[in-house]
Order: sequence, then C-alpha cells, then structure tokens
Amino acid sequence: MGASILPLRADGLALIRDGQRLLDNMSFVIPQGGITTIVGPNGAGKSLTLRLCHGLILPDEGNVSWAHDARLRHAMVFQQPVMLRRSVRENIVHALNAVAHRSPQERANEALARFNLNALADRPARLLSGGERQKLAIARAWALEPEVLFLDEPTSQLDPAATREIEALILALSQEGLTILMTTHDLGQARRLADRILFFNRGRLIEDRDSASFFDAPETPQARAFLAGELI
Repeated sequence: MGASILPLRADGLALIRDGQRLLDNMSFVIPQGGITTIVGPNGAGKSLTLRLCHGLILPDEGNVSWAHDARLRHAMVFQQPVMLRRSVRENIVHALNAVAHRSPQERANEALARFNLNALADRPARLLSGGERQKLAIARAWALEPEVLFLDEPTSQLDPAATREIEALILALSQEGLTILMTTHDLGQARRLADRILFFNRGRLIEDRDSASFFDAPETPQARAFLAGELI
C-alpha cells in the first residue's frame, strides 16, 4: 500500500455560509490508529468537518493535508447511505468499478464474507433493514481498502440490536488497523468506542482529549454542560 497517508492535519479550517462562520479556526491532527469521535450539540459542525476532511467540500479558510497522496485511500459512510437499485453484491461491485479496482468481483466476495452478507448477496439493497443497509455501506467502504474510514452518525437511526452489531464492527475494524474518525450524538456510544474525543461547540473545537479524561473530568464549562445535557 505504500507509506501511510497519516497523520491527517486540519489547520485553521473555516466554513462560511451567508456570512455565518459554521466552522471557525478548527485545527486538529489525526494520527495513525484508533477511533477518534467528534461529539457536540446539533449544529456544532461535526458532519461538516467530516466532509471537509474527506474532500467533499473545500474550506473557505485553512486547509486539510495528508502525509502523502491520499486519493482513494480514505472512504466515508454517511448517516443515510445511498443504496443503488441493484443487489447487495452489485452495490459493492459498482463502487469498486468506479475506482477501477483491479478485481472487483473477487474483492466484493471478500467483503460479503467479511461482513456476513453472503446470505443477502442477491437481495435488492433497498429492501434491506436499516441495520443491514448500514452494514452494507460499511462493507462497501471497506472493500475500497481505505486506510482511514469516516463514519457520520453510523447508528443514529438503528434499533439497539443493530446498533450493537455496528458498534462491534467498528471496534473490529479499528483493531484490524483501520483509523476511524466518526461523529455521534450518542454519548454512551462515544464512551464505548472512542479512544479520543473532539468536542465541538458552535463551530469551534473546545476540547481534544483522550476519552476517559473527557468523560471523567471535562475541562471547560461548555463540556461539563454538554455532558450534563444542559447545552442546547
């Protein structure tokens, strides 16, 4: 695969729309390995930051940089992933064809097996349950062989059983060496999964700490209010 694309550096990011700074002077570094989780109230800029890091939108100020050429080496799973009007297998194959993967059918078979989707391989993807669709979306991203995986609220619309299954997948992928940057509104999930917390409020990075320290002893009034459910 070559040299690692990490660390990922965000330096002074700002995103301005209609005169409003949706992100303001956002700076952080994502090193290789582990699960970094972005938390904060609605409108804090969590999803926007993932899109900036993934290159879907460009900042108005600042920049995102990688250690090496990162093209095709990071993937993103959206809160509501789009499923094509094709089978589960063909959704994966289509993504691989789009990046001219060397062996799309073989890699799709690997993804189906890795994520226990073989029994669903020929089913229309749009007829899957919410948990099955999310598992397919993660499998489709994994098939691209990324070094970094961006996950935007990966369980926000799932029932508890499906949430547990997706969380187990996320932990397993991290343990296999995938670097994960994810957002979540579920503080219990952040406690269970995160090695590191980035806490955002009103488009600014307020705290950047290891997970245990953030939850056990938040440093700022904003973080304490957020954890107490008092920050709107």
